[in-house]
Amino acid sequence: MSRLVLDGLTKRYGHLTVVDTVDLTLEEGEFVSLLGPSGCGKTTTLRMIAGFVPPDAGRIEMNGQVISAPDNIVPPERRGMSMIFQSYAIWPNMTVEENVGFGLKLRKLPGEEIRRRVGEILEVVQMSHLGKRYPSELSGGQQQRVALARAIVIKPAVLLLDEPLSNLDANLREEMRFEIRRLHNEFRITTVYVTHDQSEAMATSDRIAVMHAGRVEQVDAPHMLYSRPRTRFVAGFIGRTNLIEGHVAGGAFGADGLSLPTTGVEGLDQGGPALISLRPQSLAIHRAAPQAPEGHPVMRATIAERTYLGESWDYVVRPAEGGLRLRVAAQPLDVHEVGSDVWLAIDPRQVSVVAA
Repeated sequence: MSRLVLDGLTKRYGHLTVVDTVDLTLEEGEFVSLLGPSGCGKTTTLRMIAGFVPPDAGRIEMNGQVISAPDNIVPPERRGMSMIFQSYAIWPNMTVEENVGFGLKLRKLPGEEIRRRVGEILEVVQMSHLGKRYPSELSGGQQQRVALARAIVIKPAVLLLDEPLSNLDANLREEMRFEIRRLHNEFRITTVYVTHDQSEAMATSDRIAVMHAGRVEQVDAPHMLYSRPRTRFVAGFIGRTNLIEGHVAGGAFGADGLSLPTTGVEGLDQGGPALISLRPQSLAIHRAAPQAPEGHPVMRATIAERTYLGESWDYVVRPAEGGLRLRVAAQPLDVHEVGSDVWLAIDPRQVSVVAA
């Protein structure tokens, strides 16, 4: 039986529909992120799952029981869920140990049991040596670990996280996203994670639900979202890409000087208009004409722009024919001057056909 089911979930504020017939199923122990830009409805969806916001249509089921519907709302405290907020919401007047044990104390567990479980979870989040400190004596990353420990120690059926890393600096965010995934691997709690940061979602999730204008555009594993986006929005929102509109005829996709054989490109077997996603790393820059495999297009081009990103170069190249401008990723030592003439090779295996 699925742990959590969202069926036609809808929320309106006046004439504005902020969540529009969302369908999503989470299996036991699965980690699913709701990913999208501000205003896409992801946080409202999470708050409906938590029980803070009632739906206007649809329902939410947990373990086969309806917990949210327009005429039936189970209160948040009776849902068996834990929620971690953007602000951490840990008590400033309690020590780390007292914060972590607060939920266990509310459940009236024996003192010895509380001490044992608090000690165990602080060991897991590597905070045992800071148990007697107060939140004001902790760094942002340490406060986040306290919030995680407090949420996990009560052994919730579902863990909800609302932009939990947005207050941290870049290095701490990267560290904590792997920490969240490590804790999930250890406890296997069914988790819903809300974020606008695609790197967080990609690093932590089993599956990602990409939301746009209140709707779920695509739900898939991170690598499938990146390599096989189904819509224009998903292709543009997940990573960087070249979205190219063209036409399929005579066994080739043509677009403003670009010609790409349809052989081996799934979805390009039908004639007519088409939209493709071409990731920057699926193109390669060469100083001389390369010996490309059959079916791999090669064309003359000019370097129009470049940006050094440390781990790679981000080039904008302009094919010799037509007005296309294509972004290309290259290794740090693959240096080309702006204005230089080069050869551009395309790997058709990495082309993705997108629904316009």
